[in-house]
Amino acid sequence: MKTTNWRCCRLLQEDNMTTSKRYDRQIALPEIGISGQEKITAARVLVVGAGGLGCPVIQNLAAAGIGQIGIVDGDVVAESNLHRQYLFTPNDCGKNKAQVAAMAVLKQNPQVKVLAHPEFFSASNAPEIIANYQIVVDCTDDNATRYLINDMALANGIPMVYAAIHQFEAQLSVFNYQDGPSYRCLFPEQTHLNGLGCADTGVLGVLPNTVGALQATEVFKIVLGLVGVLNGKLLLYDALCHGFKTVAFERNLLEIEKGKQKGKLLNDRKAQNRGEVSAAAFFDALETHSHLIIDIRETYEEPRLENRGIHNIPLAQLEHFIFGVAKKQSVILFCQRGNNSRMAVDYLNQKGFDTVFHLSGGIEALDLNLEQND
Repeated sequence: MKTTNWRCCRLLQEDNMTTSKRYDRQIALPEIGISGQEKITAARVLVVGAGGLGCPVIQNLAAAGIGQIGIVDGDVVAESNLHRQYLFTPNDCGKNKAQVAAMAVLKQNPQVKVLAHPEFFSASNAPEIIANYQIVVDCTDDNATRYLINDMALANGIPMVYAAIHQFEAQLSVFNYQDGPSYRCLFPEQTHLNGLGCADTGVLGVLPNTVGALQATEVFKIVLGLVGVLNGKLLLYDALCHGFKTVAFERNLLEIEKGKQKGKLLNDRKAQNRGEVSAAAFFDALETHSHLIIDIRETYEEPRLENRGIHNIPLAQLEHFIFGVAKKQSVILFCQRGNNSRMAVDYLNQKGFDTVFHLSGGIEALDLNLEQND
């Protein structure tokens, strides 16, 4: 058994930043100066999500000279993205967002260092990805990933810059900053597998660009140690009436501790060989009955693997099924190609299951082995 290795596309161009005139206008600000620009140049910021919010965040960070920018996204560019995700062009459709965004900002500013992580941020890769950064920016559109970002930020002692948009409205805050509240303090976790994104509700293209610029502003305030960071404050924005409102909220020690423990658990797993099982290890588990084996495919998906040791639980029913399963139980999940089972592993990890694996490549990886193991 081995963990899934996260892939990192490293794109770096060297330049002498001390002689560049690029940053003269921001260096002229008394709050920045030469020492402030040196802080910006030394900063390492991780941006999770290269979509509507992520694009303006990445562009603004790169333009100002943030020294190292990590971009995490497993999605590909689609035509429906182009009205709001200005880093991409029609020629980029079908290409990975993180890699395209990295190349685009390097053209904008070859003095920065960009690391593209062309995969979704998950429990299996989060500990290794986040370890090298000082700030993480949440530019995602699903709650499960936000809890994961929050928990990893807590466990690693770094702030999280959060934003969310809905049609013409948005909200923004900074969590885990100088012993301030966490994401869980404001939004205690709700049990679910899915949420609504802008594909479901719609979004005005300029809105995420406005809010992404505000997220980047919070990053610079944190890096430079300026006052006014949205720590313990939620900024609400209504684009229709250009109304801004700030709401204060308090720390919840129980929620903070919950997040820390979840993040620490994932960090502790980083060095362990967990995540995937090969076809051979899968068949061995079938014979020895050493794991709870769950087929999360729909009933119509083929080929079927008949074995009394396999539980047929479609993905939509998994949440209900696990209520009766001990969290110390070793579990192997499998689906058709391995994508849904990988997501389900992350979900069970977040629910506190200690030993969860999925079949690498899914049932299709077993095609050459089926006859030998009938």
